[in-house]
Amino acid sequence: MEFKGWVRTSLIDYPDHIASVLFTGGCNFRCPMCHNADLVLRPSEMETLPQKEIWNFLQRRKELVDGVVVTGGEPTLQPDLLSFLQQLKDANLDVKLDTNGYRPDVLAALLADGLLDYVALDAKAPPDKYPLMTGLVDVDVTRIAQSIALLKESDVTHEFRTTVVPGLLDEDDITCIAHWIAGAQRYALQQFQPVNTIDPALEKASPYPTETLQAMAQRASQWVPQVIVRGV
Repeated sequence: MEFKGWVRTSLIDYPDHIASVLFTGGCNFRCPMCHNADLVLRPSEMETLPQKEIWNFLQRRKELVDGVVVTGGEPTLQPDLLSFLQQLKDANLDVKLDTNGYRPDVLAALLADGLLDYVALDAKAPPDKYPLMTGLVDVDVTRIAQSIALLKESDVTHEFRTTVVPGLLDEDDITCIAHWIAGAQRYALQQFQPVNTIDPALEKASPYPTETLQAMAQRASQWVPQVIVRGV
């Protein structure tokens, strides 16, 4: 595993946990609104964290830290992901995975091996807008649909989440996504942050008002029982 970033202790990234957050480098998407541009575009220029340091920290703080979030970038691109998560489970740590859902084969393997306690999967857009919201011309949306189905059919706690970008997504788009993921446990609408975005033009965009996001959440709750607004 190559980790390029680390938040040693977080109270907000893993519900009901005090967690350590590990960031992998590299991604198979180029989402214009992504604010982890260095992780996505320039991971080779970033220092790789020594795993020994990570494990030493987790051992020292085992009475405090009860979960680990593996995020990115896109963690499912890492060839050693399964073995690393197994080590976390062997250390009696709960595991949360953040993923874009584009590698359903990896997600299926992790679920089958019981290595995940919580999954946050990005539902970036309605299917027809995936090329726009991922920065790729050819996107196989059936892969996303497979990952959505895997989570909804699993017993693992999960959420789907959408970063709501003004000018790219509107209320009808959020409604379409909610209908697509209907039956999910939780849907999180995330406030867009116009900072260090892959598309520099979006740094001039003004986020939606909180009231607008709340109205979107209310409408989406027709299909998902728990819809939250995050980052406002």
